[in-house]
Amino acid sequence: MVGKYPVITLCGSTRFKDEFITAQKRLTLEGNIVISVGLFGHSGDDEVFTDNVKQMLDDMHKRKIDMADEIFVINKNGYIGSSTKSEIEYAKATGKKVRYLENQ
Repeated sequence: MVGKYPVITLCGSTRFKDEFITAQKRLTLEGNIVISVGLFGHSGDDEVFTDNVKQMLDDMHKRKIDMADEIFVINKNGYIGSSTKSEIEYAKATGKKVRYLENQ
């Protein structure tokens, strides 16, 4: 079986690790290929805040958006930080659909 599965990149604050995992599971079971973050800096992955790692990860996440058909924003309690705002703007500028965990 070879299917055409939509590709979704998850975006949002890494403080919401549990919500990322839940969304990844749900979206995968719905028949999507899900691309997520590699590290959860605000949930204990301290390597994010060394040298130029944060800058590299932010750039890498934009490449993940390039590979996706859409992004899914983890905006728990309406929270969207500056990195996520930048990713949303980038996704919109490149014609990607943007969906949210919680209504805007």
